[in-house]
Amino acid sequence: MSGCHHHPEAPVDDTRYRQALVVVLAINASMFAVEITGGLVGGSVALQADALDFFGDAATYALSLAVLGSALRWRAAAALLKGATMAAFGLWVIGASIHHALTGQIPSAALMSGIGVAALAANVTSAMILFRFRSGDSNRRSVWLCTRNDAIGNAAVIVAGGAVFGTNSGWPDVIVALAMGCLALHSAYLVISQARRELNKQPIELG
Repeated sequence: MSGCHHHPEAPVDDTRYRQALVVVLAINASMFAVEITGGLVGGSVALQADALDFFGDAATYALSLAVLGSALRWRAAAALLKGATMAAFGLWVIGASIHHALTGQIPSAALMSGIGVAALAANVTSAMILFRFRSGDSNRRSVWLCTRNDAIGNAAVIVAGGAVFGTNSGWPDVIVALAMGCLALHSAYLVISQARRELNKQPIELG
């Protein structure tokens, strides 16, 4: 999610880029549903946190689609809403992590690793689709970097699953989830801060 907060001054409406965003949006929205379900069923807050990451990516792609060709003030307003949603999910993940730490719940290591592998495959596929659009304006660049960096979070979930299995402890799951929740809050702060600066410079005019 870090690196997803940039917005270009002059966005370019590109049909091929729009089509690519639609595909990766569908991939990420689907993986969000899979991971949030798996995280709740398997008792893994790390999976729930990674689901948050997929949600953030889906929101990023949807935002990019919605504002292609739009004025900066509208992109900033949409980013402000996205940042607030990211912050809410980040707080939820941190709260869930603390709850799991206190209860000592041990998640399903097999489910964590299995879904983690599927999530990694989804992000690699998204990165391959967006690879041709990796250069250009800041919006395209940030979307590409966001997708590429998400593989790190997926790898962390897979490693956490192995650590849970090896230690028979839920702490690896909690630690990874806490780190990802804090990352979500940090990204939300960056998004909201930039959006507020842009809105202060270019107030929205209705009508």
